[in-house]
Amino acid sequence: MKLKLARASITSKPKVIEFSKIEEDLEKKSIFYFDKDNSHKELKALIEYFEAKDYSVYMREVKFGLNEDEYIYEVHIVK
Repeated sequence: MKLKLARASITSKPKVIEFSKIEEDLEKKSIFYFDKDNSHKELKALIEYFEAKDYSVYMREVKFGLNEDEYIYEVHIVK
């Protein structure tokens, strides 16, 4: 399954990453930022995927502006 990473700027398009690539990157970092274009269902699938592999996953919405649609998802994945 794939998710969109948070955009580097408001006008850029989000990059896509697969769950397997996230799992590889866990050796280097444990916090990932995802774009608001990801559905709640996709993010829930991410959480369930890593919890099934005995990881602890915490997700929250981070606002970066005053508008209602200016947010990203911050996901912590730890062993």
